[in-house]
Amino acid sequence: MDLLWYHYFLAGLAAIAAGAVNALAGGGTLITFPVLTAIGIPAVAANITNTVALCPGYLGGVLAQWNDLKKYRQRLVWLLPASILGGVAGAVLLLNTGERLFREIVPYLILLAAGLLAASDPLRAWLTKRAGAGGAAALQNWAALPVALAAVYGGYFGAGLSVIVLAVLGLMLNDSLTELNALKQAISLAVNLAAAIFFLFSGNIVWSIALVMAVCALAGGALGGKLAGRIKPSTLRWVVVAIAVAVASIYFIRG
Repeated sequence: MDLLWYHYFLAGLAAIAAGAVNALAGGGTLITFPVLTAIGIPAVAANITNTVALCPGYLGGVLAQWNDLKKYRQRLVWLLPASILGGVAGAVLLLNTGERLFREIVPYLILLAAGLLAASDPLRAWLTKRAGAGGAAALQNWAALPVALAAVYGGYFGAGLSVIVLAVLGLMLNDSLTELNALKQAISLAVNLAAAIFFLFSGNIVWSIALVMAVCALAGGALGGKLAGRIKPSTLRWVVVAIAVAVASIYFIRG
């Protein structure tokens, strides 16, 4: 497809915003995906390009909590393979979804992601309270199954994946919020990396846009880190939720 200079500018700007939003509150995909479709990239290709472009951002989250993760090598031995398999399964499902069907599903996926993002604060409050109360009996031997199911969603669309994974881990494991967040970062990276690697052979990646977005997303992540403490994550999160609802409404109207 023919892309003009302002298409790259808009995609790069969206990626900067997404990187900053992901660093502060989460939900960056809800900004970049609609921009990619707005500049004329088909929905499936836009979703795939978005996954590949934003993948490096998840690496930063893992590196930031590397010391916490080193304590959980045994747990990651069974959580990461489940995440990878789920991510690949979601990617396969996406590639076998026709363009027309995917465009019909997109507004529902966006609303789902917006709902998950809106629920993230109550979820964190519940997790903190649960950890303080000692939690219920551990179900960690079965945690890989719901993690794999969450990973399928992540490989298919991705927006809101972190919230889903955090909820699953909170239900299945008796760990602190800091520990659960570290595991969430590793699982999210595994899901997105597995899907991105699978997508490399799909022929659906718009590489010129993906490279611009990857660089801009990293810059946005650095910007978000500097803005931490100056902007309330909850305020930013609700702004993203409002944008997502508006975007979903536009998709519904377009039919």
